[in-house]
Amino acid sequence: MTSFLRVARLCGRALPALVSLGSLQAVAAEPTVQSIPHPPSSPHAASSRPKRKAPPVEAILVKGQARGPVTLSPVGQTTYSAERQDFANQVAQSVADMLVAVPGASFLQGNGPRDTVVSIRGSGARQSYGLRNLQVSEDGFPVTQPDGTARADLIDPHAYEGVDVFQGPASTLYGNYAINGAINFRTRSGASIHGLELGSDFGSFGMFNNYMTLGAGNRTYDFMLFASDVRSDGFIANSQYATSTENMRLRVSLSPKDRLVLKFINNVTDAFLPLRLSLNQYRLNPYQRGCTTAAGGAAGCGTVSLYRNGAYGAQTAVTPQQANLGRFDRRSIVGLRWEHDFTPRMVWRTQFTYDQRHVEQPTSTTAFVGPFNSYNVQTDLTRHDVVGATPLTSFVRANFDYMDYGYQVYALLPQAGATRGSETSTSYGHQWNIGLRFEEDWQFAPRWHAVIGLGGTQSDIGAVQTVYSRSAVATRAQDITANRRFFNLAPEASIVFTPDKAWTWHARLGTAYATPGYSSFFVTPQGNYGNNTQLKSQSSLGVDLGTEWHPSASVNVQATGFYEFYRNELVSQSAGVNTQAGSYTFNAPASQHRGVELAATWQALPRTVPGAKLRLSYTYDNQIYTKYTEILSNSTMSRSFSRKGNLIPGVMPHFLNARVLYDQPSGLFEGLGGFAEVTWRSTFSIDNANLLKIPGYGLLNLEIHYDPPARLGWVHRLHGYVEVQNVADSVYAAGATTISDTLLANGQQAGASVLAAKTGSIYAGSPRAFFGGVRVKF
Repeated sequence: MTSFLRVARLCGRALPALVSLGSLQAVAAEPTVQSIPHPPSSPHAASSRPKRKAPPVEAILVKGQARGPVTLSPVGQTTYSAERQDFANQVAQSVADMLVAVPGASFLQGNGPRDTVVSIRGSGARQSYGLRNLQVSEDGFPVTQPDGTARADLIDPHAYEGVDVFQGPASTLYGNYAINGAINFRTRSGASIHGLELGSDFGSFGMFNNYMTLGAGNRTYDFMLFASDVRSDGFIANSQYATSTENMRLRVSLSPKDRLVLKFINNVTDAFLPLRLSLNQYRLNPYQRGCTTAAGGAAGCGTVSLYRNGAYGAQTAVTPQQANLGRFDRRSIVGLRWEHDFTPRMVWRTQFTYDQRHVEQPTSTTAFVGPFNSYNVQTDLTRHDVVGATPLTSFVRANFDYMDYGYQVYALLPQAGATRGSETSTSYGHQWNIGLRFEEDWQFAPRWHAVIGLGGTQSDIGAVQTVYSRSAVATRAQDITANRRFFNLAPEASIVFTPDKAWTWHARLGTAYATPGYSSFFVTPQGNYGNNTQLKSQSSLGVDLGTEWHPSASVNVQATGFYEFYRNELVSQSAGVNTQAGSYTFNAPASQHRGVELAATWQALPRTVPGAKLRLSYTYDNQIYTKYTEILSNSTMSRSFSRKGNLIPGVMPHFLNARVLYDQPSGLFEGLGGFAEVTWRSTFSIDNANLLKIPGYGLLNLEIHYDPPARLGWVHRLHGYVEVQNVADSVYAAGATTISDTLLANGQQAGASVLAAKTGSIYAGSPRAFFGGVRVKF
């Protein structure tokens, strides 16, 4: 695990010399934070030009950072990274396997096999799908659509070199929806692949993943192509799936001053979907076995009630298998970036991205169908100057993104094939965001960096929803219109101090904002389609204080404390599976998020046992309402309840990951390695009254891999591993969305026993599973 703070320390020492020498022209052509394959100081380069002295590798890395925008390595912002060696030797089925050791990152199971709900400092803990309150990019191209939606289905970890997580309020640089930060995924470079790799993963529940990676590159071009096809029967009834992914990046140097980067991603997900259970159902039947039919099904089976005529009247309860609930989604992204050097110290980048998401989702009582077309244009300028004898980096960016959509919602019939009945609602609309942002990074003293920035976004949401109410005598249509415009500003300031080579300190004051998504305007507190257009933007002000201590090559510790103040926080809750939309959104007027993040790597015996290492990540995340009164209603009355001081539901207060790793560096067993991993998640509440809690859990995973050494000849091209997940076969909740509290007929809040029967919340995690894999390189 690494941090940008190490890069900032290198930049602080090397950049003045580089600027004074005018050597920025020699920067690497690919502007990413990943290491540069085959640098000029490598033995390969030295042999091709024996009379030319190779520059130090450290200087080349600093130059590579100089060309990229600050959005890929923001100085002063808390940043944690995961590199390929952290996840490449295991089954790595989803983004959770990439980020499991990143402090501040927690995970819930979304609606589908790779639809992992990634939460940074609790950002997405109350979502049932996707990545919200984050700006997500890949190789610098946006994969968050203008409405703030990103999904992890696109991500097959085999394609990636690493991932960087920029934590805390971050709208100054990243704009709308960066309320808890940003994530940038880095694909592998073609030069590092240098050939063709074929691989297969296989294991429990009929899982097979066949994948290939093709790559080549030099100073003129770099090409990477990845494709995978993964299939599984799933460990919960009605959770079988097939998903295919293609990912490509091409970088071409047109001239010494001009470069083009072409990016393409395509994903098709075809997944059956079980229902989310109540806590009572989960305790009885977590894997929903014996639930082929509702009549005579086992205890604890999830069912959904569907209109017999597909429109109104009498209903029939069916299981997900009977109705064939599921998702068929396609996502295609293509982007093109042009980079031009006006001078060795000034780089201009302009890029365009087209992103289409088409969904067909019969997930509960209804089927949701429609396309979402997005367009994103960004242009930015990075300039490196010298003020006196001190370096100054200036960054300015303008961006515009636009999404148009049109979807239809149909009632489902209680028969096989997810058969559609009548149309229950339609929605057509758009959302656009236009923004301007700048940042100044001034190294005003050899050991000090000061950063200030300001960003602003104008957002416009226009949509019309038509809701149909049907009966035996008439059909009534109701139109609901949302025309909302929002303007938000986000200033920030940070300072970085590097007293010596072992320590780096940073302090940051950041702000952020997120506008409501179009869909949240049209769902009532009862979980039905209707008017909720009064929602406001949420905003946050956060303070980070962090340090990194690196006294030797065998010890690295990074710790950050954060305190964030939220205004009008957008909170989502489930209204149950037998509702049209399932979940609704409201504003909590004031809330606070505070916590501590810790990452540590320790090589305890570097001389005696050089291949052994301990890695630890821990997060404490305490989130409370400081001003919020909730109104609960039943058929005869309404009552208000203060939630001040209550924990915000869905947020895990504690989560920890610890790994003991070993890789044999030499001798007869060189290349043999493995790890033992413990993951622990604490108990957390899932309702505003904090009455119902989801039990915490601990998991033990084991892995062994073998990478034959080069001395074995062609055998060196092989890689193999075996892995056991959840060794103790623990039953645990991998996904638990928040639920609404209930008002009883006597005017009192329902207790935990009543809430435990509310459906639409829990997915069980995987029981004990065995996996293996092989990979060969040509």
